[in-house]
Amino acid sequence: MTAGSGVLLVVLSLSGALRAHQEEPVARGTCKAGFSEEGYTAWVSRNIPEGGKLLKVKFSSCPGTRRMQYETNSVDFRVGADGTIFATRELQIPSEQLAFMVTVRDRQTAERWDAMVRLLVAQTSAPHSAHTRGKNTPLDAPAAPLDMLLPWPQLHSTGGLRRQKRDWVIPPINVPENSRGPFPQQLVRIRSDKDNDIPIRYSVTGVGADQPPMEVFSIDSMSGRMYVTRPMDREERASYHLRAHAVDMNGNKVENPIDLYIYVIDMNDNRPEFMNQVYNGSVDEGSKPGTYVMTVTANDADDSTTANGMVRYRIVTQMPQSPSQNMFTINSETGDIVTVAAGLDREKVQQYTVIIQATDMEGNLNYGLSNTATAIITVTDVNDNPPEFTSSTFVGEVPENRVETVVANLTVLDRDQPHSASWNAVYRIISGDPSGHFRVRTDPVSNEGMVTLVKAVDYELNRAFMLTVVVSNQAPLASGIQMSFQSTAGVTISVVDINEAPYFPSNHKLIRLEEGAPIGTVLTTFSAVDPDRFMQQAVRYSKLSDPANWLRINATSGQVSTAAVLDRESLFINNNVYEATFLAADNGIPPASGTGTLQVYLIDINDNPPELLPKEAQICEKPGLNAINITAADADVDPNIGPYVFELPFVPAAVRKNWTITRLNGDYAQLSLRILFLEAGVYEVPIIVTDSGNPPLSNMSFIKVKVCPCDENGDCTAVGAVAAAGLGTGAITAILICILILLTMVLLFVVWMKRREKERHAKQLLIDPEDDVRDNILKYDEEGGGEEDQDYDLSQLQQPEVADHSLSKAPGVRRVDERPVGAEPQYPARPVVPHPGDIGDFISEGLRAADNDPTAPPYDSLLVFDYEGSGSTAGSVSSLNSSSSGDQGYDYLNDWGPRFKKLADMYGGGDED
Repeated sequence: MTAGSGVLLVVLSLSGALRAHQEEPVARGTCKAGFSEEGYTAWVSRNIPEGGKLLKVKFSSCPGTRRMQYETNSVDFRVGADGTIFATRELQIPSEQLAFMVTVRDRQTAERWDAMVRLLVAQTSAPHSAHTRGKNTPLDAPAAPLDMLLPWPQLHSTGGLRRQKRDWVIPPINVPENSRGPFPQQLVRIRSDKDNDIPIRYSVTGVGADQPPMEVFSIDSMSGRMYVTRPMDREERASYHLRAHAVDMNGNKVENPIDLYIYVIDMNDNRPEFMNQVYNGSVDEGSKPGTYVMTVTANDADDSTTANGMVRYRIVTQMPQSPSQNMFTINSETGDIVTVAAGLDREKVQQYTVIIQATDMEGNLNYGLSNTATAIITVTDVNDNPPEFTSSTFVGEVPENRVETVVANLTVLDRDQPHSASWNAVYRIISGDPSGHFRVRTDPVSNEGMVTLVKAVDYELNRAFMLTVVVSNQAPLASGIQMSFQSTAGVTISVVDINEAPYFPSNHKLIRLEEGAPIGTVLTTFSAVDPDRFMQQAVRYSKLSDPANWLRINATSGQVSTAAVLDRESLFINNNVYEATFLAADNGIPPASGTGTLQVYLIDINDNPPELLPKEAQICEKPGLNAINITAADADVDPNIGPYVFELPFVPAAVRKNWTITRLNGDYAQLSLRILFLEAGVYEVPIIVTDSGNPPLSNMSFIKVKVCPCDENGDCTAVGAVAAAGLGTGAITAILICILILLTMVLLFVVWMKRREKERHAKQLLIDPEDDVRDNILKYDEEGGGEEDQDYDLSQLQQPEVADHSLSKAPGVRRVDERPVGAEPQYPARPVVPHPGDIGDFISEGLRAADNDPTAPPYDSLLVFDYEGSGSTAGSVSSLNSSSSGDQGYDYLNDWGPRFKKLADMYGGGDED
């Protein structure tokens, strides 16, 4: 379209951002539908004819999305199915720009997406006409430099009022992508009309100049010529927004900055890319032509408003080519795959593989770039094959009286997909089982029908069953498919007779009988019934449980009689009922048996006399203070119990003389004294108690009454209670004296033990512990008697000639102590801090060990003394007499302990008369 038609085909993104499919990889794991831009801007002429094409918006949908519907909020414009915006009538844009909203709606989900479209009115000038688009320029042909003047707006004044004229709208600058140069390549020249007066320096700022990517564009600061320095890539960045500045040599602003829009012209340098290399879809078998299958989507990174980015689809191959080589077709623009022929049958072809080709340049195979993807179409099963029995009749058998038993297996054939709702079988019994004895369950693996017995059958009632079973699927049959006559079969089931146990018709059986019936009394005939009517079998009876062994049963007839007297008051009776269990067994193979319970309700008779209560009581020795309440207990039940009659016997006569009975009610009476005083003691009072049975029974019982003195409250005193127990005053006094003596002895013993313990702690030694010889062994040189006083054989006292002795001393007679060699006894260990009471014991144990120690001195060996010669000038020691003078006292020897007791007696005993 030319400029004369009123439309300038220059499109600028409002956001200035790159398209989403240019920033991200085409094949994404997650699909997100939406417009390729946030907003669209188009340069148009002020006058737009009816039906004039303005621009094209691109919307990316996800696989599986059916149709998208385009709408606008302006009645002056409409949007085609491919996103092209047309004018609905001839328009004249009154202002510099016009904006409206384009909306895309999903018909299935009602989801919507919006994008803003802005139409800018271009100035019709020579520079503008230089930018009108014609045919695409080949990449090899370099664009001619545009040496055109882009003036700055001027300020005008009228009538003293100053107003600023609106800036001119500079047409965008188009640069083809992938240009081969040479670079730098001139784009345009900008110039201010003030450069005739003063030197001006020019500069540009913005993305691509002084912002990343840096130095894509440059400008000659003196001439104002702007260049592109390298090849452009529209898919990397589709547009640039720069600002041109003019300053003097001192850096002072001469003109206001102007906006420059540079658009990269798209070239077909990108192939369409499918979002997935393999697409999976499905379609029901038997679908009609035109049935939707799936949608495939390919995105082209090139400009979607040009043929470079317009993708068209086609089917390349289809495998298998059965029943037709063209079973499917694809919408060339939307990528929707639909069926085009009938005859889809899953039982013949379960899956199709379709190769899809996407080509840009609107599908031109000569100039466009192509790519392929695979669509796998699965033919899903529908229930177009009814299940059929493999046989028209089935047989089985089942023993009677059994449940949950599989009787027969019913096999079916279904050509639909296994383990699907169209294949899973459902069985129903439609006749032959009115009582519901059988149920047909489905085997989940084999799909067979298992005829199962759920209610026991009786051979005597039903010997065989003829069932009619129909089979169907979980899913209903497809439209137009009828049930097969082979979907119904007959099942014959035979019942096998087995030996059943006899049973008692009346179980538990209750009979009534008076207690005390004599032995051999016939109670009843407790017979059982054998359900096997077609078997000639005998039944025999026996006892299974008879707690008191009171009953017997006839083995053949089942007649029950008593084997002992039945007593209602026995512990084996529960609520007047006695239970016994009997066993009935037949002689079948194998034998079977059943049990029955016989309950005997015993009727009470008056066979138990009443017993007086209480057995013991207490009463004051004087009448009027208290009385004894008496009653009776009877093991029988009403009417063989109360009211009771209480009376005193006539013999002995003292009973009625001393005591009297007053009736309170039918069950209670009072026993009290008749006389004014009765001596304290224990009395056994006989009382006759008679019940109300027929005939009545009487019993003489004794009550032990303790008669005692009482206080003013009528309570027995302590002394009185003892006296009432039968002890006299003398006996009581003797008991008290004995208790007092016993307590005194215990007290004296405790005092003696305390005093003895105190003496042990307080007793001290009378001599210094260092001089105490009682716990020491003293060794003295023994010289013995004089040579003349002893008749010794001195030859025995000669020193033997031993090497050791000859080395140390001269020959002669001398003393040699020899310690025996042997095991030494263990002396008792003395505690570190001994208890005073243990010192005597320790000394005694040490003395006893020393006396028995052969290694303790003096040694039990030959003692050799030094020889003093044949004579001595000293007198004999044996001539000395003990002094008999009583000047010295030896009383202190008594304090040296038992070891010195003998010495103390000899010297400290005093003069004997």
